[in-house]
Amino acid sequence: MKFGRRAPLVSVVVPVYDVEAYLPEALDSVLAQSHRALEVVVVDDGSTDGSGALADDYAARDPRVRVVHTANRGLGAARNEGVRHATGEILAFADSDDVVPPEAYRTLLRQLTGTGSDFVTGSVARWDGERLTELPWMRRLHRDRAAYPITEHPEILGDVFAWNKLFRRAFWDGADLSWPEGIRYEDQPTTTRAYVAAQRFGVVPEVVYHWRIRHDGSSITQQRSSLDDLRDRWETKRMSLASVRDLGSEEVTEVFVDRVLAGDLHRYFTEIPGCTDAWWELLTAGVRELWGARSLTHSGLPPVHRLTGWLVEQGRREDAAAVMTYVAGLGAPVPQVVTPTGPRIDVPVLDPASVDPAALAVRDFEIRV
Repeated sequence: MKFGRRAPLVSVVVPVYDVEAYLPEALDSVLAQSHRALEVVVVDDGSTDGSGALADDYAARDPRVRVVHTANRGLGAARNEGVRHATGEILAFADSDDVVPPEAYRTLLRQLTGTGSDFVTGSVARWDGERLTELPWMRRLHRDRAAYPITEHPEILGDVFAWNKLFRRAFWDGADLSWPEGIRYEDQPTTTRAYVAAQRFGVVPEVVYHWRIRHDGSSITQQRSSLDDLRDRWETKRMSLASVRDLGSEEVTEVFVDRVLAGDLHRYFTEIPGCTDAWWELLTAGVRELWGARSLTHSGLPPVHRLTGWLVEQGRREDAAAVMTYVAGLGAPVPQVVTPTGPRIDVPVLDPASVDPAALAVRDFEIRV
């Protein structure tokens, strides 16, 4: 692989907080990249375990590693601190409990330089125990090796991750990009702004990141039943939607609202049975705010979650809880029936006459009967 006289320096920002058990594997994977021109900026975000000392040991052994120690301020602030210390013309981000495949940065750089894009993104594999599985929806979003403006590939806005991308530093600074601080789910607002601001972005089909799924309760994605989590989710969705609306494209906005913004709601709907009154009220308020003008019946959610979304819109808490409880105990796909008006899902805990037919309808590609 040739880049001219000098390979571009890739600055990899690695925020670290209490990940002593995972950090060596993460840093080893970054330092083992086939693209050797690396600067690894480790930001120890006030760790209370041995993570900071581990990072210092790596810096003592490999001159490509630099360590910045800060008070604990959260992931967004740690990434921003790392960017301030980075000197490379290319920026990358890696979380301290994940792994970067050895050819990842070389593959991304080839597409970045070959297309002249502002940044480039690749696919991701979920790493759960011994299993490594490419996310099917990420495979679909990255099926082509190409470069686009956002108007030609708006569904890519669903790829909200920070760590499967390389950014040109000049683009990052020119677009005034940074990570929100003091809030969960900070990836989506920033990546959304990047897609909207880019003249074009590159895409590669290769898996360029292994995302470790942790089951120790420490991941923010395992805390969805909390009010703080839901507040942060709604706020980052508002921020992202504002960036898309600023683009001024009705088509991109419609795709974003239906297929991207709604994409993770099913994970919150599963929390409805047994939720607190305050959490239910916050869920209902957010759904009505963001989809009040365009019901979730139009969304890309699976049929039973479109139904649940409609029930949330209507404030029908008991029915929404009954549907989610039924689905949790089903152990199989929700049944479908054929009616004179077309196929629909069959949810026996609800009287279908009490539901908007659009909330029960099955689309052509979803038909199983």
